[in-house]
Amino acid sequence: MERIAIVGLGLIGGSLGLDLTRYGHPVVGIARRAETAEQALAMGAVTEAGTDLALVAGADVVFICTPIDAVVATADAIAPYLSEGAVVTDVASVKGELVPRLEALWPGFVGGHPMAGKAEAGLAVAEAGLFRDRPYVLTPTVATQPEALERVRAIATTLGANLCQCHPDQHDRAVAWISHLPVMVSSSLILACQGESDPAILSIAQTLASSGFQDTSRVGGGVPDLGTLMARHNRTALLDALTQYQHQLEQLKTLIAAEDWDAVHSTLTQAQTARPAYLSPVPS
Repeated sequence: MERIAIVGLGLIGGSLGLDLTRYGHPVVGIARRAETAEQALAMGAVTEAGTDLALVAGADVVFICTPIDAVVATADAIAPYLSEGAVVTDVASVKGELVPRLEALWPGFVGGHPMAGKAEAGLAVAEAGLFRDRPYVLTPTVATQPEALERVRAIATTLGANLCQCHPDQHDRAVAWISHLPVMVSSSLILACQGESDPAILSIAQTLASSGFQDTSRVGGGVPDLGTLMARHNRTALLDALTQYQHQLEQLKTLIAAEDWDAVHSTLTQAQTARPAYLSPVPS
């Protein structure tokens, strides 16, 4: 079995480790803190762990599972220890600005983004099977080595993920719509509700909030650091998406103000009809 190294033992790195060790891979985990490395060992997410980046030596495949703004620096730091022919991949939710820099650092790099997560972060919430039936995007370019791509594809397939492949820039525009925009919209919904000036009304609203509000506010109540990194590193695509969303809201606001209920119904019908296409599994 391939020897796997995972740099960054949070939710994604820990969940990868739980699956890969279960499938028989020797997995070395590298964390910033010794306590995290020990926790990963104790929960069976890795077979070896520590804080020294030199532990990637001898790994066949290395997953960089750090926050977005640390991916390039991490790749640069581990490059001297990598074996010739080693494959490096990442899990960052932004690809356009990262992939060219990572390809320049290591020829066996393959951009990746497993689209699975939780509102919580950290190794403590890692779970086996997190990636099963979830999209796993690979973003090869003309510089990507076919053998390296195939090795990452094989691992993602082992995880039970639904594979998707596209160019890094296409990835960023797509995730701006279905991942990064929802975080900003959801957080804005929460803050808009918080803007209710009557404390009694706000208290009643909080008491009455049920599944509908829970569903639409979930990602807005997630980890602020992650949302900030999405906005910072996918700024252009996210601004375009926010502009389009704002335009859609203004149109709906105009229809309601004009009491054009037929047009409101038509708009909501269009949304109802369009939604199932976003819920279909990604084809392999």
